[in-house]
Amino acid sequence: MSPPAYDLSPLLAIAVVGMLLALAPLVWFWSRRRHAAPAARLRALALLTLFLCFDLVLLGGFTRLSDSGLGCPDWPGCYGHASPIGAHDPIASAQAAVPTGAVTHGKAWIEMAHRYSATAIGVLVVVLAALAIVELRRRRIAGSAGWAIACVVWIVLQGAFGALTVTMKLYPAIVTMHLLGGLALLALLAVQAESYEPRGLVLPASLRIGLAVVAALVVVQIALGGWVSTNYAVLACRDFPTCQGSWWPDMNAAEAFAWRRPLGISESGGYLPFAALTAIHMAHRLGALVVVPALIILAWRLSARGGAPARPWAHALLGLAAWQLSSGLANVLFDWPLASAVAHTAGSAALVVVLTILLVRSARRSATADPTRQPAGTPLAS
Repeated sequence: MSPPAYDLSPLLAIAVVGMLLALAPLVWFWSRRRHAAPAARLRALALLTLFLCFDLVLLGGFTRLSDSGLGCPDWPGCYGHASPIGAHDPIASAQAAVPTGAVTHGKAWIEMAHRYSATAIGVLVVVLAALAIVELRRRRIAGSAGWAIACVVWIVLQGAFGALTVTMKLYPAIVTMHLLGGLALLALLAVQAESYEPRGLVLPASLRIGLAVVAALVVVQIALGGWVSTNYAVLACRDFPTCQGSWWPDMNAAEAFAWRRPLGISESGGYLPFAALTAIHMAHRLGALVVVPALIILAWRLSARGGAPARPWAHALLGLAAWQLSSGLANVLFDWPLASAVAHTAGSAALVVVLTILLVRSARRSATADPTRQPAGTPLAS
């Protein structure tokens, strides 16, 4: 028997676990940065939160790719308990009924580890926002708390999507939006970190436009990749460069990109045809044919026209393009190994962070060029 979709009774206990998990990085941060200038301290905490959020995105990918997304079929706890320990009996019953099903002891722990970690990140984001507001009121930094507050609002929305992911039984559109929401949180944290100690990167106008275009292409490609993953369409094509032995296999694009449907079900209510899974896979492949060359060209132009400050970023983009290409091919050629699939998620997350920082820094070219302009985030008083 399935538990109710929502049971808020373990919410307080889970919140306490999240606070305890957040305490360790906060203590470490404070021991190292308590004597730093206010803006530098806030930037360091934002970067620490960004790093841990990156890890959370990978854990979320591992949860999804290991089929642990329904390891606890209710929210926020596990069969109404704060951990799989209290839910041992119902998990054991579900596992005995279907040993290879969605609910097992191992999958329950993976799912709850993701929820605990997400709660801890939420605590860090709230603490960061609170510190930013305090420093602004003391007039120790300039600017506003807009980005910090945006991160708090966004992580609340992420929590809501996380709940819907479970209660709507891995509805592909919800799971894909949850993945994109996690990457958007990385971007928001990167912008927030950059806002405390602004750094400019002078680029020609044409290169700034190219950067924005490539960033948009990457977002579309990540969305397509998320749609592949959430529909389990990776293995629709097990060969490369052809698919099912053909350069243009049988595809059903209409069913493939219908978003108002449950997992594995078509809009008409029947099973999702294999041709739809093929279309989902091929769309991501075709996107890669556009995005990988675009990243290479952008890296080349950054290195040639951005000067020495832009070259490390150009190298990072080249490395990430190679990483994504190799991990994506490994997914196809080696039957979607878990390590390769998580590595592909890591590359996507890293691309989002790198491109976000480049966009922010290149947008500050006028502030960088004018040495008399005081950047936001500069301490006003010690």
